[in-house]
Amino acid sequence: MIALRQVSLQRGTQRLFEEADLTLHAGHKAGIVGPNGAGKSSLFGLLLGQLAPDAGQVEMSGGQRIAHMAQEVEALERPIVDYVLDGDHELRRAEAALAMAREHDDAHREAELHGTIEALDGYSAPARAAQLLVGLGFAQADLERPLADFSGGWRMRVNLARTLFMPSDLLLLDEPTNHLDLDALLWLEQWLVRYPGTLLLISHDRDFLDAVCDHIVHFDRQRLVLYRGNYSTFERTRAEKLALQQAEAAKQQARREEIERFVARFRAKATKARQAQSRLKMLERMGDIAVAHADSPFHFILPAADKTSHPLLVLDEARLGYRDAAGQESVQLDKVRLTLLPGQRIGLLGPNGAGKSTLIKSLTGELPLLAGKRVPGEHLAIGYFAQHQLEGLDLSSTPFMHVQRLSPKASEQAIRNFLGGFGFQGDDAFARVGSFSGGEKARLALALVAWQKPNLLLLDEPTNHLDLEMREALTEALASFEGTVIIVSHDRHLLRATVDEFWRVADHRVEPFDGDLEDYRAWLKARLEGERREARNDKVERQAESAEPKEDRKAARRAAAELREQLRPLKRERDRTEKAMEKVQAELATVEEALGEAELYTDASRKEELTETLARQGQLKSRLDDLEAEWLAAEEALESAERQAASAG
Repeated sequence: MIALRQVSLQRGTQRLFEEADLTLHAGHKAGIVGPNGAGKSSLFGLLLGQLAPDAGQVEMSGGQRIAHMAQEVEALERPIVDYVLDGDHELRRAEAALAMAREHDDAHREAELHGTIEALDGYSAPARAAQLLVGLGFAQADLERPLADFSGGWRMRVNLARTLFMPSDLLLLDEPTNHLDLDALLWLEQWLVRYPGTLLLISHDRDFLDAVCDHIVHFDRQRLVLYRGNYSTFERTRAEKLALQQAEAAKQQARREEIERFVARFRAKATKARQAQSRLKMLERMGDIAVAHADSPFHFILPAADKTSHPLLVLDEARLGYRDAAGQESVQLDKVRLTLLPGQRIGLLGPNGAGKSTLIKSLTGELPLLAGKRVPGEHLAIGYFAQHQLEGLDLSSTPFMHVQRLSPKASEQAIRNFLGGFGFQGDDAFARVGSFSGGEKARLALALVAWQKPNLLLLDEPTNHLDLEMREALTEALASFEGTVIIVSHDRHLLRATVDEFWRVADHRVEPFDGDLEDYRAWLKARLEGERREARNDKVERQAESAEPKEDRKAARRAAAELREQLRPLKRERDRTEKAMEKVQAELATVEEALGEAELYTDASRKEELTETLARQGQLKSRLDDLEAEWLAAEEALESAERQAASAG
């Protein structure tokens, strides 16, 4: 158990906690949310014993093994798989003792230490460490490369793998998704869902919090408020509280009407495509979301250029990639043919390293084509937010000066009003950028893109370093942006709410993807399974080639019969899961119909019923996710067995 009792904490001149209380029990998976600077990382400092409260007590169950991701990683010459293995200190001590016992030819001690290593699951440790690294996006060939070979973002992935590898009862993760792409994020999400211990997770990714967390700890005016359920449940519950407390009813109603206009605008565009329907449902929820974020300091628009071109930009038979100093080409995408039209809203999907960022850079013209044509429209005006945009800021300057350099004739009041929407209010507009946090720098970089009024927005991971309130403001601003948008992002909420179509970047090609994010998850899983199958088949073929040729048709027929026999239980399992899914779906439909009743939210006597119904909705959704995963696994196993039976017969 973790308990904070009447804890107060001040860092410098800022009061972070004021008589804060919090109790978390073993096995809870709690998301920690609140604005940047509220004290989320300081909460971890208290739990780790790095900080002492000014008043109150921090109590934790004894004997808990805590794993916490360090924020800095040294550029070591150690292979990354060994660096991950170093995370299990007890295993490393046992291995060192074993080496010493061998040196001294102490057979009894050796046998004892072999037992210790076995108990620590040490003999599977290299395979487990490799699995973590591959899941987070590393290739098998990377595992023996030294840590120093990798950039800062990739080192943080290695650091995350090491943290996950550590034996732990309590796992503390501070923004683990910041340096991940969508594929690695989906993998991490599933790993954390299966994690058996207690998890405290600081994240600004609402979909990630929804999938992983069963409690939310909200930093609210120097207090800690615990909510049961995932982030969406927290948001709805908090919206109810704010709606009851809010004195500015007229302002709230105006906000709702603005959201309804968004919905009306996109309802007219919604087709039978699953992505459009998904996005429409998302926008219909934005009214409640807006209430939950009514006290956000961020409200801004993304103005589009007055003129546009039709088409805006064309790539014809383009070859995209890099050319080194010796003139050698490294091709990432080939035969790319695309036409960007006014008003398109596109999300780029694809495995890590497939070329999404390369495509964005080629569209901007920053990266010259290796072959083919790039034809910009006459009135093309590009707004480009790169993954490393923050590095281009002048640290000795101020937000005001950054904007003034872009538009020397703009009035001081116009610049200050504009920056205020991005959270730079009052004296903050004249603060030195070098003193800013990563989130503040990201907000400034976005503000500079918006100020230039583009008609083509190219955004490469724009939400890194942004907190939930700023992400929500960006989502709303993008939803109302009149120009063309292309986004690479691991924030699924942002993608669902702002794009109408997806393009898949994979296998050196760029092509439309017919489906939504759930379809992409299924495609990615099937692709990974295919790669594993191919690797297994290659291994079998190599073994067969090295073995002596031997014909045994009778044995082959017997094996085929055994495989067919295996199909029966697989079919039963698939059918059982399918029936269970139908049952849960029916109950979930009934629960969601009940939640659609307005009186349930306004009648104070039904408060307990509302809480129970929301909890039941969360349980059913979680159960449905589990059943869908079981069904997919059963279906894949059945298809695999059928193929084997067919080939053997």
